[in-house]
Amino acid sequence: MEQIKVAGDKLKSTLKQLIREGNVRRIIVRNATGRTLIDMPLSAGLAGAFLAPFWAAVAGIVALTKEFTIVVERDPENQVAKVE
Repeated sequence: MEQIKVAGDKLKSTLKQLIREGNVRRIIVRNATGRTLIDMPLSAGLAGAFLAPFWAAVAGIVALTKEFTIVVERDPENQVAKVE
């Protein structure tokens, strides 16, 4: 499990980048106090239509606070090297 701290204005772009990596199994978004706001299991074949409720929830929670922690559970069998 990996934890990433992000500001509210960077939350959506960070989540999109993580989903595009393809090796993310689950994403949990927590507020600054550690309360879980979104807990979303993902699969490699997840279509855009299934992500619509997820993005609506993300848009709704951005207004709640300025700092978030994203907990990322990756699939160890499908590790993708980061390109910088």
